[in-house]
Amino acid sequence: MHWAQRIAEDLIRKYPEKEVFVCASGISPSGSVHIGNFREIITTYFVVRALQKLGKKTRFIFSWDDFDRFRKVPKNIDSSYEKYIGMPYSEIPDPYGCHGSYAEHFESEFEEALRVFGIDVEFIYQSKEYKSGRYNENILYALKERKKIYDILMRFKTQQPTEEEKNSFYPITLYCESCRKDNTTIESFEESTGEIQYGCKCGNSGCVKVLEADNIKLNWKIDWPMRWMGEDVIFEPGGADHSAETGSYNVSKVICREIFNHQAPEYAAYAFIGIKGANGKMSSSAGNIITPGELLKIYTPEIILFMFSKYMPNAAFNIGLDDDVLRNYSEFERYSNANEMGRLSDEDIKYSLELSYLGAENSNLPKFGQMAGIFPLVNFDINTLQHVLNKAGESYSIDKIKILSDRIYHWINEWNQEKAISIRVVKDKEYYDSLSDKEKDWLNGLCDVIENSENQDNTSLMKDLYDVCHDDDKKIKKANQKSLFSIVYKLVLNSDSGPRLPLLIKTVGIEGCLNLLKF
Repeated sequence: MHWAQRIAEDLIRKYPEKEVFVCASGISPSGSVHIGNFREIITTYFVVRALQKLGKKTRFIFSWDDFDRFRKVPKNIDSSYEKYIGMPYSEIPDPYGCHGSYAEHFESEFEEALRVFGIDVEFIYQSKEYKSGRYNENILYALKERKKIYDILMRFKTQQPTEEEKNSFYPITLYCESCRKDNTTIESFEESTGEIQYGCKCGNSGCVKVLEADNIKLNWKIDWPMRWMGEDVIFEPGGADHSAETGSYNVSKVICREIFNHQAPEYAAYAFIGIKGANGKMSSSAGNIITPGELLKIYTPEIILFMFSKYMPNAAFNIGLDDDVLRNYSEFERYSNANEMGRLSDEDIKYSLELSYLGAENSNLPKFGQMAGIFPLVNFDINTLQHVLNKAGESYSIDKIKILSDRIYHWINEWNQEKAISIRVVKDKEYYDSLSDKEKDWLNGLCDVIENSENQDNTSLMKDLYDVCHDDDKKIKKANQKSLFSIVYKLVLNSDSGPRLPLLIKTVGIEGCLNLLKF
């Protein structure tokens, strides 16, 4: 059984009376949301889809934690932004000047990518929720229960608590009304009036009535369970950092039960996603990230969804942007074709394909690997590419071709320049002279096949090409074929590899091939 279906069925068993299943995820907009963060929302999305397939009503919420403090300036942001450290993300100017705030810039960037994935989610902007006063009664309650909260937090720490620390503990962040930073110290809290006296490093001091405040936020391990209660969340995943024995989820689960008298949601820990060849986990502040939007410039949304859905959440994997792109496309094409023909027996893969299907727009496309092999040979001209595919017996509209051609162009030019191969202009006599007599005989035989290939289909042409270097021993024949094809690629493309030979012949043309292969 697919992991998302198993989670969904478990939720239905545990909450048989639920009319609406609320599933949640959330991210702090500290910078561009990368594909590691993307696993947060995609895990919830697949569970929501599985619940819907089982006939259940769902509410899928995504919290933007944009009332969190700005902690660190990412590498791609001007260092002058250090002056905003300690302010909420929602109150910092957009470093690019195109949105109303720092938070809005990165929220909009990610939300646009989610629309491409067809992910329909209800966004909750926590800065608006906190400033609206929605949580104020819960904040006041947490302040009154602060010593109990302190005791719970200490259960998960090795240090010995002190009475002094306990008395000075407050489970909130308070932003200064003057400088809007969290460099504040709570000097007193009067339970009877709900008033806080505070001072700030900027020199400001003030008195805040909790029930009227718009500058107070609960700290994370109290904020999280408070929102579980407020939204009646029954499922939310979390990263490995939240999933440790003393991590946020286990702490918040106890606070949810003992302070807010509410049952914590079911939880799935997810592993981090890596970039192939990079060390360490992705981090917006470190700058070693790939965003979902950038990944969409290389992969169709269906393939990205499939890559995530086929792995259990707790399985780590790397996304490569080298030849892995060809392998990922080929795998998806192979599974999709087998499924359409009723030949796919792996039920988990079938379910993953169902979760990844977004509609007919990106279905029945040309093969990515085939197009990637010939697109640079026609100088990335989409009309010539369409013509070559037609000659090879594959008819596709320009719109269908463009879905992949734009991605191929970006992939080759931004990530794999070595694949920007081109057709030789003159013969490589020096390389030809280095060949053995047997190899030259193969080449002459191959030229004879090409000369008579005008009306051949790809299957029969490929058979004739294979037979050029025939040997009764299959292993020897296969090695001969590999050597011959490598010779052809070297003489025609000055490369060790290239598209399948029938397609190469259709691309270069019979005369063009013979001009480079016949000596």
